[in-house]
Amino acid sequence: MLEVKGVYKTFNQGTINEKVALNGINLTLNDGDFVTVIGGNGAGKSTLLNMITGVYPVDCGSIKIDGVDITKLPEHKRAKYFGRVFQDPMTGTAADMQIEENMALAARRGKPRTLNFGIKKSERNEYRELLARLGLGLEDRLTSKVGLLSGGQRQAITLLMATMQNPKLLLLDEHTAALDPQTASKVLNITEELVSEGKITTLMITHNMKDAIRLGNRLIMMDKGKIIYDISGEEKKKLKVSDLMDLFAKASNGEFANDRMLLG
Repeated sequence: MLEVKGVYKTFNQGTINEKVALNGINLTLNDGDFVTVIGGNGAGKSTLLNMITGVYPVDCGSIKIDGVDITKLPEHKRAKYFGRVFQDPMTGTAADMQIEENMALAARRGKPRTLNFGIKKSERNEYRELLARLGLGLEDRLTSKVGLLSGGQRQAITLLMATMQNPKLLLLDEHTAALDPQTASKVLNITEELVSEGKITTLMITHNMKDAIRLGNRLIMMDKGKIIYDISGEEKKKLKVSDLMDLFAKASNGEFANDRMLLG
């Protein structure tokens, strides 16, 4: 479903601020894979997602989605392949629009646009059923402005919107990091349920080692723009947080690049 081959990316090349963000990334995701990504600050995790979605062009290498080469496609032409949820709960929704209007936009993504934006009764019923699954009481607030909701509620809606059309690939960029522990747990449970039921190929960045181990069928660790470990199957199931800490300490010469990995 995803093939990243020999991708390099350097920012501010040739200047004093030169930063190698990706250093020869090779990554293949099979259909239905749920891969968690862990690593310190500056490891290249978010840059990898931005390369895949076309936020930045690659310096060299190729990216394919479901066999289609999208390396040179602009960001807006790649959007139909992806669902994405960002760390900031305010990013994925339009605050001044109603809940049902936000969901209607997501439902129409990639489809021909017309001047008729009316929401049909059948659509409202569908949105109500989807929202009811969240267990947050939002199914009775379809006409509420999204800006009035809490961060956790907005993130849950963003997650629904990102998965409504069963994207080729779901990208989760620390999507629970800005939430309190209880709300983060709720959103993660919803994530697991939606991904499992839709059999959606997923790439999820997290700093929480427990979540990285518990969720998905595969775990990759990044450091200095490279994938340094790729663990799946029974090996992943047997992992402990202490094992991940040892692996990371070994790769980073005994020093953790980020206290959030320890605190998480």
